[in-house]
Amino acid sequence: LNSTAFSHPPYFLLTGIPGLEEEQFWIAFPFCIMYGITLLGNVTLLLIIKTEPSLHEPMFLFVALLAFTDLVLSTSALPKMLSIFWLGSGEIGFSSCLAQMFFIHSFSSVESGVLAAMALDRFVAICCPLRHSSILSVPVVVALVSLVLLRGVVLVSPTCFLLHQRHFCQRHIIAHSYCEYMALVNVACGDSRLDVIYGFFVAFLVTGTDLVLISASYARILRVVTRLPSREAQLKAFSTCTSHICVILAFYTPLLFAAVGHCFKHSIPPHVHIIVANLYLLLPPTLNPIVYGMRTKKLWDRVVIL
Repeated sequence: LNSTAFSHPPYFLLTGIPGLEEEQFWIAFPFCIMYGITLLGNVTLLLIIKTEPSLHEPMFLFVALLAFTDLVLSTSALPKMLSIFWLGSGEIGFSSCLAQMFFIHSFSSVESGVLAAMALDRFVAICCPLRHSSILSVPVVVALVSLVLLRGVVLVSPTCFLLHQRHFCQRHIIAHSYCEYMALVNVACGDSRLDVIYGFFVAFLVTGTDLVLISASYARILRVVTRLPSREAQLKAFSTCTSHICVILAFYTPLLFAAVGHCFKHSIPPHVHIIVANLYLLLPPTLNPIVYGMRTKKLWDRVVIL
């Protein structure tokens, strides 16, 4: 056999949304609008938090990291996705594909970790309000942020190494609109059990750990809030969490649906799975600045001044 038949292809061909090749030209328009809102909203959030000294506290530093993560996540996928939908330009180089996959998956892990850190911040703010600044001091916040970033890089880097070792024969067409890890594993030759096991291990480790931390934080918050003496105090305490709860739902709902889609891929039409996978990268970055901008008084006041 020719040795070049079992090597890395010079490029992959991303098909977009399988089964909706005709419709995806029009699907791109709402995606483009969402990306515009993402850029405008998250850049505005970052500028407000950077320039306003009163916002230099743990909650808003986590919001800033969330905004930065959303910009990286959406920008890693959307420009290429729009070029596929509008120009039919599905070619992506092998190294570019691995780089796109690395940024998408590592920053998805970062986003999940930031949501867990924000739940911890809400827990400390409501359950230990007098000790909030001493427990979540600047060094602690920096350590948490560093840990979240490091976790994403350390856990996702091996996926690039694993795929780099794989042979792809003549199969270089990916039925997806971006370079997703499992989509790449599916077009590789030979036994892919190790790759699949590692992919699921990382997904369950990250989302499992973070969802347990978020659930534990909110269980404690709920216990404290229900013991507050007045209804007004209860509502005020819980209203500080509503933005975060909305953001959690926007991030984890499509993520969990996409994960279930991989487990039952024969039961879910491919185009439904791909659209949900796209929304997973688009919906949270679009909604997060709107939710935090409108629901957080300090931020909304600054937006109104602008």
